[in-house]
Amino acid sequence: MSAATEMTIEKNVPVPTRDGTVLRADVFRPAQPGPHPVLMVHGPYGKDIHFADFNAHAYGLIDEQGPHMTWETPNPEWWVPRGYAVVRVDQRGTGRSDGRMALFSPTEWEDYHDAIEWAGVQDWSTGKVGLLGISYYAIGQWHVAALQPPHLAAIVPWEGAIDVYRDWSHHGGILSNRFTDEWWTRQITGNQSALPAGAPNPNRAVDGNAELPAEFREHALLRDYYRAREVDLSKITVPVLSSGNWTSYPLHLRGNIEGYLGAGSEHKWLEIHDGNHFTPFYTEESRLYQKRFLDRFVAGDESAWQDEPPVRLTIRDPRGSFVRAESEWPIARTEWTRLHLDAERGSLGAEAPAAEARVDYPAPDGGVTLLTAPFTEDVELTGPSALHVWVSADTEDMDLFVTLIDLDAEGKEVTFEDASGIGNRGPVVKGWLRVSHRELDETRSEPYRPVHRHDTRSPLQAGVPVEAAVEILPTSRVFAAGHRLGLVIQAADRSDPTRFLHDDPADRAHATGTNTVHTGGRYPSYLLVPVIPPKDC
Repeated sequence: MSAATEMTIEKNVPVPTRDGTVLRADVFRPAQPGPHPVLMVHGPYGKDIHFADFNAHAYGLIDEQGPHMTWETPNPEWWVPRGYAVVRVDQRGTGRSDGRMALFSPTEWEDYHDAIEWAGVQDWSTGKVGLLGISYYAIGQWHVAALQPPHLAAIVPWEGAIDVYRDWSHHGGILSNRFTDEWWTRQITGNQSALPAGAPNPNRAVDGNAELPAEFREHALLRDYYRAREVDLSKITVPVLSSGNWTSYPLHLRGNIEGYLGAGSEHKWLEIHDGNHFTPFYTEESRLYQKRFLDRFVAGDESAWQDEPPVRLTIRDPRGSFVRAESEWPIARTEWTRLHLDAERGSLGAEAPAAEARVDYPAPDGGVTLLTAPFTEDVELTGPSALHVWVSADTEDMDLFVTLIDLDAEGKEVTFEDASGIGNRGPVVKGWLRVSHRELDETRSEPYRPVHRHDTRSPLQAGVPVEAAVEILPTSRVFAAGHRLGLVIQAADRSDPTRFLHDDPADRAHATGTNTVHTGGRYPSYLLVPVIPPKDC
């Protein structure tokens, strides 16, 4: 029997919201009489746009295929035969839903809440709704779960984000413009005009939002605009399976970790994998992993999800990546290790240099690289890192673009598949900071995870050193014996092929002149890294 004949499909089902706006949903459910547990997605990408039309390249790389596939959402042809009803909702002002688009707004998440409650009382529903989806379809899960809709049973936010400012719009206070500009035209405005004719919503334009890229440019500090888009993670009480990706650190890692740490749920798990942004979600292994969690907390099969480790990590090893269970994040046995910067020798080492030294480089095109000695044995770094560095400039601001790299015995950089899926390669991990944003949120910061306030600027005085703590996003890498860890500090993005660039001329207007890194003596600059000993040590 084909998947199509096993399903009852209802298109453009009206979903009411609290202010009277009507959303529209497609419902895929088993042909057999219900009720059935529900999987829902709610987002702006268009429930009627096939995956292959949205991104033909990505569609050719994933394991699943079929006539009802859409971008970054669960495939009903796999889930419905396994007993679930799959509901796809076009969010307000997009696709076939009425209203005006309101991305990242409280209204969007209230609509999501109302859609969950609508699905929870349909005669084909058990009253248990689970959420499963990638990226934007993951971001919304955190927000709506904090609203505590009564029929929400569990969430699986896969490679999403939480903090619109820190995770998305501004990396370390530096505008992350290139991705947002391209995403807005390719995946938001472009998709609305690409919809098939005859959509019920004649106003499916984007004029409900100001242009989101322009809003991000207008709001350069973390003040009311972004605070209105924050989520109180402590209010999330449903079970959570949070899944991040080491290679997607510019957007799809930090939020999954912060969500796991901050969720108020009694039952929560963290999983981090590697690979590109879309393939891992659709593998058979991942689907079965997702299903076991959802079977337990949405379908009610208590035997489906037992003795799962709280943390499941893919460890990136030069001999081949492998999965390892851990009990917490960060890993409790982490040996937080200071590698001291020595500008005179261009080195990173265990001993702090006594003599002061400095290295200058021009902005925006210059930088400096400091290296460890070759490792005498394999060294695993898994977790967040932080650069505590003294810097100065001859202008009132400077930007720090920080990169960790792996150099082999011949001095060649070892690179990794990035999230794009088009063959791009990148470094181990990166971090960023606009130095005028160096003020920390002391209540949230740790030495290994500085959290910046980003709500005010503290300009530099020309030539006067200041201490800055740079958040370097979490990673996992085993450095093989004979390899070196490199720390690259630059005044602009590296030349890595990536969509996550910070090159808006207005935002980067100050990036000129001479930048300086100070080390030794009065300027104890160091890199803090998470060295992981074997479990049996």
